[in-house]
Formats: sequence, C-alpha cells, structure tokens
Amino acid sequence: MNSGGDDPRAHGHSTRVADLMDAEQTTDALAEDPRPDGLRSVPSLVLVNTGNGKGKSSAAFGVMLRALAVDWNVAVCQFIKSSDWKVGEEKLGRQLGVDWHAFGDGFTWDSDNLDDDKAHARTGWSTAKALIDAGDHQLVILDELTYLCSWGWIDTDEVVTTITNRPGHVNVIVTGRDAPEQIVEIADTVTEMTEVKHAYQQGIRAKRGIDY
Repeated sequence: MNSGGDDPRAHGHSTRVADLMDAEQTTDALAEDPRPDGLRSVPSLVLVNTGNGKGKSSAAFGVMLRALAVDWNVAVCQFIKSSDWKVGEEKLGRQLGVDWHAFGDGFTWDSDNLDDDKAHARTGWSTAKALIDAGDHQLVILDELTYLCSWGWIDTDEVVTTITNRPGHVNVIVTGRDAPEQIVEIADTVTEMTEVKHAYQQGIRAKRGIDY
C-alpha cells in the first residue's frame, strides 16, 4: 500500500492547493477600505425584499427571529396568505409571542370573489397602520404588501406616509414582487431576489418544511 506521500492522488491534491495559494498571494489587496466614511447608528430601518425570486418572506422571517432573540416585540401582517395557509414561521412565531395577523382569503388566483379580497386587504392595511402608529412593536413585517399597492387595492401614498411618519423605534420590513418606486425610495435597504430557476417550473409542488 502506498503511503500518503506516494499516493498520486495526494500529490495532485497538494499541487492544486499550492496553485490556489500562489493565486491568492498574487491577488492584489483591496486598494481602498470598502466601508463608507461616517458610519452612524439610527433608531430604526425600513427594509424592502422584492423581485421575482424565492426568499422574500423567508428573509423577513429570518430577521423576525433575530428581533425575538433581542427581546423585541414583533408583529407580522400577511396580506395574501390566509389564516388557513399555515406556514411554519407562523407556528413558531406565535409560540414565541409574535403578534401575527393573516388578512388574505387565500391566493388571488384561487379567489371567487375579488371584491371580498379587496375588503380583506383594506381591513388588513387598516390594522397594520394602527400597529405601526401605536409604536408597541420594534419590528412590523408587512408580508406581501406590495401586491395590494400594485393592484390599487390600497393607497400607496398612505403606505409611504405611514412608514415615513412611524414612531422612531419601529423597524418595518415590506415584502413582495414589484415594489412601488415610492416605497423603494423611502427604504434604507432594498434587496431584489433574482430567480435563476425554481422547482415549481419543473412541475414540483411546494414542499412543506422548505417552501412553507
């Protein structure tokens, strides 16, 4: 049996590692510190997760867990998924004390009554606005709110005014495709999820534990 030093596979591995190390040594270091000057703290932030790719709500719920870990009061308002659509984050969120509201009556393409959906949407926004204005939560997640604005079901200007004039300590996360430019404009951080490929396009159903 060959020892490690005589094993040609080991030699090949060593050669590749050496090549990588040489490449790293010849790579120029950053010419300038990428961090901006004058970094400061702010009492709260507005985040927007938009784009056609998967992960907008998932990212927001990741922040939800971070907020709970530092003992923040958190509220979630879901505007498309109904209370019948039991996502895993809702189950855990409620157990951890999240103030969770689901206003949709299912996804709109399953709906038989758009007027009823619009009424649910307006009621939902009224509740969300009251939650933000009250200032009892350090984080309010407005999940899939962008659709209501894009479809004209609620007044985007009112949404912008509410977020802009929120109590100073209230952080807000907005999710959904096609975020209106007015909301993008007032946000501190905007992330656009880009879809490269999706299992659904291959005829694969949403998987519990992964997708919801």
